[in-house]
Amino acid sequence: MKFAIRENRKARGLTQEETADMLGISVSLYNGLETGKRRMNETYLEGLAKIFGLSASDLIIEARPTVAIAGRVGAGARVPVFDAYEKGDGPQVEAPPGLSPHGVVAVEVSGDSMEPVYSAGDLLFYSRIAPDAVPDDVIGHMCVCEDLNGMGWVKQVKRGSERGLFNLISLNPGAETMWDVPLKWAARVRLAWPAEFARKM
Repeated sequence: MKFAIRENRKARGLTQEETADMLGISVSLYNGLETGKRRMNETYLEGLAKIFGLSASDLIIEARPTVAIAGRVGAGARVPVFDAYEKGDGPQVEAPPGLSPHGVVAVEVSGDSMEPVYSAGDLLFYSRIAPDAVPDDVIGHMCVCEDLNGMGWVKQVKRGSERGLFNLISLNPGAETMWDVPLKWAARVRLAWPAEFARKM
C-alpha cells in the first residue's frame, strides 16, 4: 500500500525534520515511512493525518490496475514490435478508467507518421484473441499488427487478393497502401490514450 505523505508534507511547507518531531519519531524512521522503506502502522498513519489536517483514508493511495506496454509501433515507418504476450515483462501504464486490464496490452506510438490522429508517445490499447492470427472481426478496423519480419504497424486492415494476405491502409492520407502483406497477427485498437494522460509505472 502506498501513502501520499511527501506531497502533503511539502504542500504544508514542512521539512522531514519538523514532521518527524511533530510525530515524535526519528528523522530516519520518518524518512523510511515517506519513502515506503519502513512499514506504516495505524499510529503513524493517524498521527500524520492529524498533522496534515486530513483523515487517514485521505493519505492512502489506492493501487490501480496496470497494463503492460508491449513496445513501440509506427504507421509509415517500420518499427520492431516487442510482444508482451511472449515475453511477459516490460514497463507498465495505469489502466485508463473504464478499460479492464485483463488480456489488454498497450503499444506506444513512435514518430509523427500518424499525425493528426495519433501523436508520438500516445498509447494504443488492444487485446489479442489468438497469439498468431488475424481474426475476421478485425477486418476493416484500425489495428496494431505485426508482419512476418517482426515489424509493428498501426493500419486499417483489409483483405488482400489471396487468403492470408492483407492490405494495410495508412492513417496518413498521403501514404501509400501496403498491398498483399502476410501478417503474423492483427488486433483491433480498443482505445487510444494521449501521451499526456498516460501514467507510466
